[in-house]
Amino acid sequence: MGTTVRRSTRTLPAAPLGPENPLPALLPPDEAHTLTESERAALPAGMARQVGYGPLRSVLPVRVLDGYGRERTPTVFEALVLENDRLRATVLPGLGGRVASLFHKPSGRELLYANPVFQPADFALNGAWYSGGIEWNIGATGHTTLSCAPLHAARVPAPDGDGAMVRLWEWERLRDTPFQVDLWLPDESDFLYVGVRVRNPHHRTVPVYWWSNIAVPEDEGTRVLAPAEETWYFAYERRLRRITVPEWQGTDLTYPLNSRFPADYFYEVPEGGRKWIASLDEKGQGLVQTSTDLLRGRKLFVWGAGPGGRRWQQWLTEPGTPGYAEIQAGLARTQLEHVPLEAGGEFAWLEAYGPLAADPAAVHGADWTTARAHTERRLEAALPRATVDAAFAAWRPYADAEPEAERLAPGSGWGALEVERGRFTLPGTPFPAGTLGPDQRPWAELLRTGTLPCGPDSAPPGPTLVAPEWRELLESAHPDEGDSGCELDYHLGVAQWHAGDRSQAVRSWERSVQRAGERGPRWPALRCLAVADRQDGNDPRAAERYLAAVEDARRCLAGEEEPAVAARWALAREAVEALLAADRPDEAACVLDTVPEAGRRGRFHLLRARVLLARGEAAEARAVFDGDFEVEDLREGEEALSDTWAALTDDPLPARYDFRMRP
Repeated sequence: MGTTVRRSTRTLPAAPLGPENPLPALLPPDEAHTLTESERAALPAGMARQVGYGPLRSVLPVRVLDGYGRERTPTVFEALVLENDRLRATVLPGLGGRVASLFHKPSGRELLYANPVFQPADFALNGAWYSGGIEWNIGATGHTTLSCAPLHAARVPAPDGDGAMVRLWEWERLRDTPFQVDLWLPDESDFLYVGVRVRNPHHRTVPVYWWSNIAVPEDEGTRVLAPAEETWYFAYERRLRRITVPEWQGTDLTYPLNSRFPADYFYEVPEGGRKWIASLDEKGQGLVQTSTDLLRGRKLFVWGAGPGGRRWQQWLTEPGTPGYAEIQAGLARTQLEHVPLEAGGEFAWLEAYGPLAADPAAVHGADWTTARAHTERRLEAALPRATVDAAFAAWRPYADAEPEAERLAPGSGWGALEVERGRFTLPGTPFPAGTLGPDQRPWAELLRTGTLPCGPDSAPPGPTLVAPEWRELLESAHPDEGDSGCELDYHLGVAQWHAGDRSQAVRSWERSVQRAGERGPRWPALRCLAVADRQDGNDPRAAERYLAAVEDARRCLAGEEEPAVAARWALAREAVEALLAADRPDEAACVLDTVPEAGRRGRFHLLRARVLLARGEAAEARAVFDGDFEVEDLREGEEALSDTWAALTDDPLPARYDFRMRP
């Protein structure tokens, strides 16, 4: 029985994703994986170069997803099931192509941590992310912006000529790189094969980031093994240290629950050795991942046994669910690095995922050299390294095979737009013009006619494209008949800001405000100018511009349509932060009063407590916390809850508010 592929569904209690945030993300995400120049200088030369290469200025042109909630209802998700005699893999093409389940039939075991709910949380570069399964992280340091986005999917002939494989593909927009993930199960194989290719169709080098992230069950007997004697340890104190494996400071850190706080362990895998990582339970059973050599990095992420890590685990799933750890594989040694991909080049490799059974006495023995050598021998017996290399060679000619005409799932239209603009030829990953949607059509019109259509004043502007080629088109564009030029100048300013030309961006936004006059929408450009003011340290002017933007948005976005409400809430949230920074809490309170009822969720209550505290009303602020609220979009590593509580009282932080990821 070769691989069979069928459509199916997966029903989960799920929180809705909600609307996109209509405000362009002008600033880089608050990513924990950053180093100072002095810390970089102390690293090995090649690693230091890649740590400093290609940092994100922002997540533009992608929009932030922060409108999700926590009220879950049964929801049906489209799924694709690959199956042979021994394995069944379930893929969710509408949620980043996540492998949600990998079930081993002979043993009756689920090899992954399969989250029983879909609960978005603020872990992706653009916000919404969910835990569990195998995810494909491409773009830049952090969880991909495609975590909760649809990928194109179709059947393609499998390399062994018997059965089919599923191809997932999309256009990654942070780096403008198309990529594909091909999954298949050879006949009678215990291993899921995954062929990955990232291409650079441009005439310039681009930074590339890739980490395959595998969630695995975790308990006190779980041990993670990799072929390494040292690891780069990175925790939320934002320090990168080279430490020994398995023990450091008297603790064996290969057991995830031995760590107290969340941490990353990037293993120093020998150059010529086989690349693999395994998570095995107290019986020596579990999952192993291996690959061809290009995918050199291996990592363990742990939540730790402390209260903050445990709270996050509860937050991401439901009570009574077992914990999990993450084992990962990437293109670089650490996730702080990006790798250059030359013009016209590609990266390609093969991964394999499957069950592993080893002698528990060896796996959990005190001799680390023996434990990892035994595990590697068991891997070699189950799946020889030569077999993986041969499977990669067999797959390479099939990477260009055209998918079947009948698609299994649709992705976005952004790839079709970029293919039209760049006239790219991408065998194996078609982006047909028929996938162009409402977000892409104004930009297709700009490309074809030199005119950028504008939207209605009663709705927020659409997303802005910021790549150099689109910026050049904006610079020579003409506004359409219904636009005074204010929306075109707004988009041009966003693209200039992203390019680092901040003075030109400010001039474009000032021109947008001027052209809008009294009747046109001034709030989009006013908000951008306020962000620029805060970056310049001019908090008083930022406060004034935010107040003007909030008032103008109330006039223009008076309806109850979802995008309008989302824009007003996002604008109010930023304005309150700016007014508090400018020591104007009374006006911050007035701004909160303008928030539509639909926006008055957890973050609203936290802001209200902070405003009350700034006004000297500590008892009222404490009452907000005593009322019990949840900040749905709490950011990974964010300490606003614990900091506000500490400013209110010396009482211990209640467990429901304890998301601290560092001592």
